[in-house]
Amino acid sequence: MTAQHHAPLSLLEARILGVLVEKQKTVPDTYPLSLNALTSGCNQKNNRDPVMNATETQVQAAVDALHRRSMLSQSSGARVARFEHNLARALRIPDQAVALLATLMLRGPQTTGELRINSERLHRFADGSSVEAFLEELATRPDDQGGALVVKLARQPGEREARWAHLLGGPVEPPLTAHAAAPVAAAGAAADDGGEAVQRLRDELDRLRAEVAALRADVEALKRPV
Repeated sequence: MTAQHHAPLSLLEARILGVLVEKQKTVPDTYPLSLNALTSGCNQKNNRDPVMNATETQVQAAVDALHRRSMLSQSSGARVARFEHNLARALRIPDQAVALLATLMLRGPQTTGELRINSERLHRFADGSSVEAFLEELATRPDDQGGALVVKLARQPGEREARWAHLLGGPVEPPLTAHAAAPVAAAGAAADDGGEAVQRLRDELDRLRAEVAALRADVEALKRPV
């Protein structure tokens, strides 16, 4: 895959690449991975966000798509097909950047501190500033090298640090956090309160109308001749 703007990866395709990078470092004896092991890695409950439930058929289709784009390769001659990633070569990035991208693909947007901790099994960064340096490099890649691969998201209300997200799946919209959702909930509550107030006014109006009607009836009764 030459340096060019890559077509967006699906969530499953990104997960597959993240799993291959992870397992290469954490379980090298079983790497490259079989389809069964790759599917299990995609569907892991721990260290994954979001949690998936992909079938082997779905994983195989995604593997085929990644193979066509030279982002992974298949071992030949084995009784069971095995797969390995080609991220460093395909994207023309160093191993440190591969570790950060894989961590983002497996766990979603994270702060620099979270990335340093969560990527430790893939690459041990000296400190947060070294993580930040590689992220900035990935975020400012020139167009002739394929463009940015990560983006720093706007810091959300209540968050101490901004989070980073990968761009292999296309542009990223920051998720609505609990803090950001609070004004929406408050607005909804205010709307509910307003509706209750209107209803109370209507009930009061109906009560006054009834009282006026009763008074009119009394007046009419007094007008009648005895």
